[in-house]
Amino acid sequence: MTPTSVSGFTGSPRAPPPCNMSAPMELQCWRGDWGLPSVEPGSLTVMAYAKFAGAPLKLQRTNNPWWTPTGSLPVFKSGKNVITQPLQILDHLRKQNFNADYGLSPKEGADTLAFIALVEQKLQPALTHAMWLDPVNYVELTRPWHGEAIPFPLNFVLPNRMHHAAEERLRQMRGGDADPMEEAVQSEIYAEAMDCLSLLSHTLGDKEYFFRDSPSTLDAVVLGHVAPLLLAPLPSAKLQQHLKGLDNLCRFCQRILAQYFPQDEQDGPRSKNHQRRQNEPAGSPSEGDHEPHKLRNQLLSLLVAVGAMVGYALFHGLVTIERVGGADTDADIPTEMYPDGGASDDDDGGDS
Repeated sequence: MTPTSVSGFTGSPRAPPPCNMSAPMELQCWRGDWGLPSVEPGSLTVMAYAKFAGAPLKLQRTNNPWWTPTGSLPVFKSGKNVITQPLQILDHLRKQNFNADYGLSPKEGADTLAFIALVEQKLQPALTHAMWLDPVNYVELTRPWHGEAIPFPLNFVLPNRMHHAAEERLRQMRGGDADPMEEAVQSEIYAEAMDCLSLLSHTLGDKEYFFRDSPSTLDAVVLGHVAPLLLAPLPSAKLQQHLKGLDNLCRFCQRILAQYFPQDEQDGPRSKNHQRRQNEPAGSPSEGDHEPHKLRNQLLSLLVAVGAMVGYALFHGLVTIERVGGADTDADIPTEMYPDGGASDDDDGGDS
């Protein structure tokens, strides 16, 4: 999630009734797995907050960020509002009187902002690294999972694009010069995340929620980032092992998932086709197993994917154009895909 301010933490001791005049609210997000309603931290944060605040949020587990404004999920839509940043989505819900933070004191509101900033700056980078940049986790879990979840043929393109975006995002978060693949940088990222998890565990103590006797924004943000780390079957699990030693934080996640996301709302391991039939919105192109336009939709998606791959190759200089036959020749013929004779860095995108 991109850091942003969150308003509305302090309010009256009693929440006013939710506004029933708001436009229908829809969240496009990643599907769930491993006992999670969504495997993506931002999506899970918004889903949890909506449950806590009683917001009637319609879910569309599209698993396809290709057409979204930012090329990522989640995307929130309500009337003319289109919001892509999870904390800004929570702000919008509060403005519609779906507020899980009514009754928090000024100090609790300030603590909420401080802990959210801590999660975003210290825990989120490590979670991104563990899922997308750790070579073992990426090859054995993250890339195959997204290769199955994302509709064909974009599953040959998007996992690698998301991998490179995650690497660049971490590089920018650390000043633009640090290489997140360097061992020293990795060690620093994970050490900061472990300190963050330990502080969250200490703050939670033996309470059910961080503030008072009902969940609030901070509970949603912590759940969104800690639960995927806890439940993902990571082959390389150094950070996960540290988390599993914090019993109260593990129980916190399991308790909220059991109470607010019962098993029939979660996505467990299922067959690829069954998962897509259950999770994708009716009428979506990837649901076309029994639709008359299935072939057309697949061909259109294939053309988009091929265009994206060709554009990527041209932009990065992987394809050279050489004019053959002198000035009178009309055709420009691509004659050399990899001028250096080596393999493309993105060849592994189809292994999913």
